[in-house]
Amino acid sequence: MFSIVRRIALFATVLAAACCGIPQAHAQDDTTAVGITFTRGDGTTTTGTVHAPPGATGRPGVVLVHGSGDGRSTHYDLTAAAFARAGIVALTYSKRTEGYTPAHRDYSLLADDALAGLAALRSRPEVDPARVGLWGLSEGGWVAPLAASRSADAAFLITIGANSGAPAAQQAWANETRFGAAGVRGSMIDTLARNGIRQLVGAGLFAQADYDPIPVLEQIAQPVLAIWGDKDRLTPPGDSLRGFRAAFDRAGKENYTLVTLAGAQHGGQPTTDGFDKLPGLAPGYGELMSEWITGLPGSAAVPRVDPPAVQGHPVRELDALARWESALANLLLLAGIVLAFGGYALTGAVRAWQLPDRRPARILISTAVIGMVGAVVQLGYILTSRATSFGPLLFGRTLPWLVLQSVAVCAVVALGYLIVRAPRAPAGMSKGAWMRWTLSVVGGTGFVLWAIYWGLLLP
Repeated sequence: MFSIVRRIALFATVLAAACCGIPQAHAQDDTTAVGITFTRGDGTTTTGTVHAPPGATGRPGVVLVHGSGDGRSTHYDLTAAAFARAGIVALTYSKRTEGYTPAHRDYSLLADDALAGLAALRSRPEVDPARVGLWGLSEGGWVAPLAASRSADAAFLITIGANSGAPAAQQAWANETRFGAAGVRGSMIDTLARNGIRQLVGAGLFAQADYDPIPVLEQIAQPVLAIWGDKDRLTPPGDSLRGFRAAFDRAGKENYTLVTLAGAQHGGQPTTDGFDKLPGLAPGYGELMSEWITGLPGSAAVPRVDPPAVQGHPVRELDALARWESALANLLLLAGIVLAFGGYALTGAVRAWQLPDRRPARILISTAVIGMVGAVVQLGYILTSRATSFGPLLFGRTLPWLVLQSVAVCAVVALGYLIVRAPRAPAGMSKGAWMRWTLSVVGGTGFVLWAIYWGLLLP
């Protein structure tokens, strides 16, 4: 009878909580997860989950700040659970996605959201409000330091996979690393990938492209633990560690720990090559963070700096677009090519305007169009795909790129033939035919300039 009464009482409690919105604690792997709602700095609300050891009171706490994307990755729950099992209360929260796009995101606003989460966690009975800090992954490695620099309430800062450089340069490095690891060489990386990023930046389509984290790092007074996986392929781990150290040393900061984590990828999970992501956290990663937090302030009493990870190549800053290569200049060049080739095609219906030999012009136009469309498709693939294998390679180039380069060479040969043969054209060739010849040559010349800029005619 007592058991039945207890079950009825438990059912009534759960039902009442569901109806009245009372947060429920769910036990999992010796931890509890409690849903909360808190108000952000702009007055809007968001939800979060407090991960804690059962019966926790007065424990250290940490707010997990998202990397890029919508924040729905299970990686945050995985990390939060590791903190909780180590006796540290962790808050994960729903990321602000309104107004967050590849072309626009506001690190300042995201930092304010992190501070709202910090205030919410500090008010919880599970934590000691004087020992609650911030943890940031990847893009969070720009956001969390900004939040920490704005508030003395943050007791410490941890970053994983953070950058000491600008987002656009980091993305170019990641693209180059991905292709380089697959064995790709030449203009497909050197020109196509880098110019693609530069064009996005110049057109205002790359959010926070030139954000400089160094002035923020120089202002952080709290203890800092910064970690990089030695196989990180998204953030340059060696250059970033050196950048953090230089910023802290210039500011006279001494309470920092910079760690290179063996066998870890960008987010601190185990990996075989830096691109795959094995289950769980890399060996020692969770223990490193928990011991550092519980050992404060002694664990950050003096600087500790691991040897920087070895990178395949250093980060190269992206040059600003010159006027001649601006987005507008590229659009005008494309428009000129389209108009010239279009004019040639539209006037082809007039029989009296036909060229004596139409084959070179047709070859030029068809190969130029194939080359331009193919290069645009290839560029889109580079900028949006995370693939690490690109099929068979020949001379360090993917087969589609070699085909496109061969097509571009055919266009150049056809253009040269048109130009060389023109003086030998019959004297009776009509003005209309000469106009069509001029249109094909102008369009072909424009294509050659375009193909050189985008690497189709480079090794």
